[in-house]
Amino acid sequence: MAQDKSYQAWLDMLNAAQAQIADNEEQLGALDAHAGDGDHGASMNRAMGAVQEAIAGMQGEGVEELLKKVSGNLLRIDAGAIGPLLGTLFRGLAKGAAEGKGLNAGGLADMFRAGLDALRGQTKAQPGDKTLMDALVPAVEAMEGAAASGANARSTLAQAADAAAAGAAATTDQVAKYGRARNLGEQSKGAADPGATSLSLMLRGFADAVRDLLDDDDDPETPNA
Repeated sequence: MAQDKSYQAWLDMLNAAQAQIADNEEQLGALDAHAGDGDHGASMNRAMGAVQEAIAGMQGEGVEELLKKVSGNLLRIDAGAIGPLLGTLFRGLAKGAAEGKGLNAGGLADMFRAGLDALRGQTKAQPGDKTLMDALVPAVEAMEGAAASGANARSTLAQAADAAAAGAAATTDQVAKYGRARNLGEQSKGAADPGATSLSLMLRGFADAVRDLLDDDDDPETPNA
């Protein structure tokens, strides 16, 4: 896949992620209200606004520069903990792009593994702690499994989105160990973690965008960086 198609794919993926967050802002706020102040939906919309500002400032410089710009904007916004977390994730994705990881199954798995590794330098949270890691870790593992099985990029992202959604849903019965919700102990059960839910929505947007963009004959093993 050519570099320009990869760049356009990431633009479409980011736009689709924003649409998912906008469509679910009220739900995200309600989830946050269960154990927090209910502003997560608004914070995520603010984060997606920062992503749009990054896109608007680009002139087709390439995937790495796009993701770097997104990361920088997210790290600077006032949106609670989600800004630094998403900013760090995108910094890792940019690093993966800089290493020549393309929009194919193996490249996506490597990029998101780099994003997860970067995020692990920001937080000690693990799956089961009721955080966005409950969605991200299974998503990355699903990507790696899909790539190893010879899946194409569309299938890889679809499987990742499904795994993230399942991971986010599983947080409903978990006790929060981070953030304001940890002070509630057992009372933090009963609603899915808003951060994990947000990440699963973003991945669903990514998957939908790539499904609509890529052709059946796109070679999942052909580098595009």
